[in-house]
Amino acid sequence: MTSALPTRTDRSDAPITMFGPDFPFAYDEYLRHPAGLGAVPATRHGTEVAVIGGGLSGIVTAYELMKAGLRPVVYEADQLGGRLRTNSLPGCPDEVVAEMGAMRFPPASTALFHYIDEVGLRTTPFPNPLAECTPSTVIDLKGRSHYARTADDLPPVFAEVSRAWDQALEHGARFGELQRAIRDRDTARIKEIWNDLVPRMDDQTFYGFLCESPSFASFRHREIFGQVGFGTGGWDTDFPNSILEILRVVATGADDDHVSIVGGCQQLPQRLWERVPDKLVHWPGDTSLSSLHPGGPLPGVTALRRDGGGFAVTDATGRTRHYPAAVFTAQSWMLLSKIDCAEDLLPTDHWTAIERTHYMESSKLFVPVDRPFWRDVDPVTGRDRMSMTLTDRMTRGTYLLDHGPDQPAAICLSYTWCDDSLKWLPLPAAERMEVMLKSLGEIYPDVDIRSHIIGDPVTVSWEAEPHFLGAFKANLPGHYRYQRRLFTHFKQDRLDPAHTGLFLAGDDISWTAGWAEGAVQTALNAVWGVLTHFGGGTDPTNPGPGDVFDDIAPIELPD
Repeated sequence: MTSALPTRTDRSDAPITMFGPDFPFAYDEYLRHPAGLGAVPATRHGTEVAVIGGGLSGIVTAYELMKAGLRPVVYEADQLGGRLRTNSLPGCPDEVVAEMGAMRFPPASTALFHYIDEVGLRTTPFPNPLAECTPSTVIDLKGRSHYARTADDLPPVFAEVSRAWDQALEHGARFGELQRAIRDRDTARIKEIWNDLVPRMDDQTFYGFLCESPSFASFRHREIFGQVGFGTGGWDTDFPNSILEILRVVATGADDDHVSIVGGCQQLPQRLWERVPDKLVHWPGDTSLSSLHPGGPLPGVTALRRDGGGFAVTDATGRTRHYPAAVFTAQSWMLLSKIDCAEDLLPTDHWTAIERTHYMESSKLFVPVDRPFWRDVDPVTGRDRMSMTLTDRMTRGTYLLDHGPDQPAAICLSYTWCDDSLKWLPLPAAERMEVMLKSLGEIYPDVDIRSHIIGDPVTVSWEAEPHFLGAFKANLPGHYRYQRRLFTHFKQDRLDPAHTGLFLAGDDISWTAGWAEGAVQTALNAVWGVLTHFGGGTDPTNPGPGDVFDDIAPIELPD
C-alpha cells in the first residue's frame, strides 16, 4: 500500500503501464523487440545530430541514435542527468543520498525500467505514506496528529475521503473501464473512453472535478483530501491544474508502488553515457557516448537557428557547429529565455504552446543524520520516535531514508510544490532547516532531531535553477490543444518542410510531465523522427510510434 488513504481494490492482476491514454503506444514492447528501433541508410552512418540537453531524455535519445549508426553531439549547460540529480551527503555511505529531483519511480514506468535494467541498477521500495516498507506514518492536520502503521489505524474520516475519491473517479471519469483497458492494452477501448473524456474535461480543474462529485459535497472532505491526498501525499497544490493531468497519473498507475534507485537516480544517465551497447551499427564495438565525447558533452547552447537546410548551434564558448538535424530535450522555456532563436525554428502555433506551458515549482531540503533514530521505540507509547510525516505545516512532507540500523541515514525534512515551495524561495539552506526543525518540533516535541544531524543541509528550489525555471509542466484547463501540438511534433510529414528537422523531447513534451517515463517516451518519439528524417525507418515487424500514429493519435479538439 502506498496511499496515505486506503487504496482502491478494483484492480485485476494484469500489470499496468504508463503508456497512454492519449497515445497508447507500447514503448516497452518496441524497446524489447529484437529488430531494434529502426535504421538509416548506410550513406547516413556517422552523420552528426545535435542533442541539446543532457537530462534523461537527451541521453536516451543520444544512446539510441548512436546505436543506429548516427553520431549524436550532446550539449549540456550544467551536469548530465537534468532533474535526475543526486547529491552526496557528508558522513554518509554511497547508498545514502539526497535525490534533489526525481526520487521515486512506479514500476508502471516500463520503458524507463528497460534502461534501469539494461545498466544493472538496483531498486528498493520507497517509503511513501503508509507504504508497506514504511514503518509508520504520522498525519498532522490542524494541530492534531494521527499515528498509523496501516490505513486501518486512521480515524474513520480518512476512509470516508478515500471512498469519496474512488467514487468520484468511477462516476466522473469511467475509471474502472479505463484502467482495465490499459491493463489489457486494448488500444481501441482506451481511445473510445479517453476520447469521450477529453472534450468534456479539458476545461475542468482538479478542484472543480471534486466539487462536482456528489461524494465530495463536504468541504471538510475536500480539504483533507488536498492535504493528505493519495499515493505520494497531499495534492492540493495540483487543485488549479487540469483534471486530465491527474487522471493520466492515476489511470496509468503512476501513483502506486514506488521504488527508489539504490545509490541515486543520476546513475542512470551516467551509466548510459559510459555504456557500450550490445548491438551497434557502423561504430567500432567499444563505442560509447563517452568515447564519442572526449572531455564530456559540449557546453550549453546559447543560439539555435536554421541554416541552409540544417541547424546552426552556438554554445557558451561562442563556437558554432552545423547539423542536418537536431533534438531539443531541455526545458522548453529555454527556447524563450536562454537561447537565441529565430521565429522560423518552429511553427507559430508551437511557439504559442511553449509560451503557454505552465510549470510547477518544487523544493526539497535534506540533512544527513548519524543513524535511523526514528526507529527507536518510545517506551511509554510503544510508537516509533518519528514517522514519515504529512502535515499542513510548512514542511508538508517529511521522508525518512535509511539503509540499516546504526548506519548514517538521511531525512528529507521537506518536499513541497507550488505556493508551498515559493514560501521557501528567499531562504538559504540553513534558514530553511531552522524553520523546518521548528515546525517538526511542534509535531515531535520530545524528539531532538538536531542532535542527530551530522552535516550541512542540501537544498534545491527548481524554479530558481537557471536552466530549468521550474520543476515540471502541469497543464492548466484548456491546455490540451497546446500539449497535443508539442507531443505530436515528432510526426513531421504534415509540417511545412521549412519547419522540419528539429524534434522536441523531454518530460514537458510528454503527457505525463514530472515522470521520467515521459522523458523516455518522448526521446523514443524523437529517435523515430530523426531516423525517418534521414530516409530510414523501422522493421515491419516492429513499427514505431510514428508508423502507427494515425491509428492511435491523440484526439484533436476543434479551435
